Amino acid sequence: MARGMSKSEVARELGVARQTVATWEQKLAEGGKESLKRGDLGRPRQLDTEQERELGKVLMAGALAAGYPTELWTLPRIGKVITKQFGVEYSTGHLWHLLRRLGFSCQKPEKRAIQRNEAEIVRWKRHGWPGLKKKPSEKAAPSSSSTNPD
Repeated sequence: MARGMSKSEVARELGVARQTVATWEQKLAEGGKESLKRGDLGRPRQLDTEQERELGKVLMAGALAAGYPTELWTLPRIGKVITKQFGVEYSTGHLWHLLRRLGFSCQKPEKRAIQRNEAEIVRWKRHGWPGLKKKPSEKAAPSSSSTNPD
């Protein structure tokens, strides 16, 4: 536009709406080139950096420390902790983004019996299992002394 192009021509050249060019022109007039720089995109964060750091500490302390009966963190549980501690509500879908930003990832607990006895499992693998494996029978083993009748 400084070179004499109309708003419509600039919009066509840049592939944007004419109204966008008008908005840029107004921002340029009011605040100079600095006002045209791209700001933060999307919705502003609901927790500040310090609150996110504090949430990370709560999560690392474990679900038992937060008053839950098991050590398993779920998205609804994390959402309740955030609401209780910071007065902010997150959808479970957005919690994934927050947790990823904090360095957490999805983990699935292994499904194992509560009564599982690791020492007994090791003992059985060493002594019980080998006894159950098939061993080659003497009939199936090739004999070097047999002759071919043909």
